[in-house]
Amino acid sequence: MKKNRLAQAGYNNAKSLLDIIREIGETAVSVWWHFFDWLAQVEWRKLLIIWLLLLILSASLFHFTEQAWGFILMSLALKVLAGGKRKAELEARHASSQADEESIERRVVEARMAALQAQVEPHFLFNTLALIGQLIETDPPQAARIHQNLIDYLRATLPQMRAKGAGTLGRQIEMSRAYLAIMQARMRARLAVSIDVPQEMASATFPVMMLQILIENAIKHGLEPKIEGGRIDIRASVDGQMLQVDVIDDGVGFNPFSSDGVGLANVRERLRIQYGNRAQLVIEAPLTGGTRASIRVPYAPDIFAGSAK
Repeated sequence: MKKNRLAQAGYNNAKSLLDIIREIGETAVSVWWHFFDWLAQVEWRKLLIIWLLLLILSASLFHFTEQAWGFILMSLALKVLAGGKRKAELEARHASSQADEESIERRVVEARMAALQAQVEPHFLFNTLALIGQLIETDPPQAARIHQNLIDYLRATLPQMRAKGAGTLGRQIEMSRAYLAIMQARMRARLAVSIDVPQEMASATFPVMMLQILIENAIKHGLEPKIEGGRIDIRASVDGQMLQVDVIDDGVGFNPFSSDGVGLANVRERLRIQYGNRAQLVIEAPLTGGTRASIRVPYAPDIFAGSAK
């Protein structure tokens, strides 16, 4: 029994020693690769300063001048021979990681937009169908007009919700006209609409569903709380290389200190992901009252649009 205990103790000691050696080896390898990565990315100017300080300290304090020169020559060789390749590998890895993060972020935003539409669309559709049901008894011609507007709206909306990438400003306007016609039937004299978008801008690239969100916001937060209702103006203009689309209402205005709702937050996030700092959503309070919401994106017209007619 005593021999067995001694053997077991020896085995445990040997195993512990091997574990310590393995841990030292793994630590050394990790330190080496961290040093190699740092050496590959450090600027030459900083490296020269470090070498100079090392020579000064080794000569004045530690008297390890030969070892210092050996380290300098070794690091110089690594920097020249393998540093460029290692730096390129690290930059490629970082770029790939960043691209993956942006892709995930884009998918998250698209999922949020889909969830937002899933919440908004049924509510809008049910209200519209209920309105049609009421008008069938009291005003059949008006019910027929709203029914046709709803068909036009769905025909314009559904392909854009399923499509990937950007749409055109003309298609967004087409969808908005159908939506606003339905809202005018519901709000009657409480909603007036004006759309001023030059025909030559209809083929310009414009993100899908964003104009719709601004219009819904203007009605819900600007005009519906106002007893007498109001007016929505939709305008588009080009300033240099930027396309600006405005949704202006003369409603109750907005609180400049409040945060964006889900819809506007999604618009900002989608613009950032799709255009970076080249696009923006601006919310302003005109001197005449109400709210102006503007989306500014790079102007990209379809140069073949005219010849296709």
